[in-house]
Amino acid sequence: MAGHFEATPGGGAAVALDEVEISILRSLAVQLLELIGPGNEPAEGEDPLAALFAEGPSEPPADPALARLFPEAYGDEDKELREASAEFRRFTENDLRTRKREDALAVVRTLDALTPSGNGGAVLALTAEECRNWLGALNDLRLTIGTRLEVSDEDEGQEGSLYRLPDSDPRKPMVMAYLWLGALQETLVETLMS
Repeated sequence: MAGHFEATPGGGAAVALDEVEISILRSLAVQLLELIGPGNEPAEGEDPLAALFAEGPSEPPADPALARLFPEAYGDEDKELREASAEFRRFTENDLRTRKREDALAVVRTLDALTPSGNGGAVLALTAEECRNWLGALNDLRLTIGTRLEVSDEDEGQEGSLYRLPDSDPRKPMVMAYLWLGALQETLVETLMS
């Protein structure tokens, strides 16, 4: 089980993680939460139904990583498409942010609930719902790190070149995290599909 997910009864999955892996995953999930930002929870005394219908932003985020997490719906080739994208964003981005925040929070909560073994590691056992949260969070983490590393769609098929970075390259730790998260994501998908 070390390093890859395996199926558990009830549609869940489990993976053995060491102390360092747990720490890295938790840190990355917390950073993702900080990047996504706080939720739009209704203030005390505010009508929760009104908050449900609150409009979101109409402009794309300036941060490239956020722009990757919350992409344009229709592109920006012409004015009509930009207006349609702005309208779509206004009515969908708040819900999308909430879902991404819930996914990252589920990662933090499941990691915090682990009971370490004698060596500091633990077996992370996820329910079917937690698997969905983890898939979303792993995907968002890879998109964010890939954007920061400027990994393009063409680079995706050539991950071997990312392995060949010299140890002196300052991007090396993030590249290794990017590749490791991809492997975790792949084994979780394979486990759930089997």
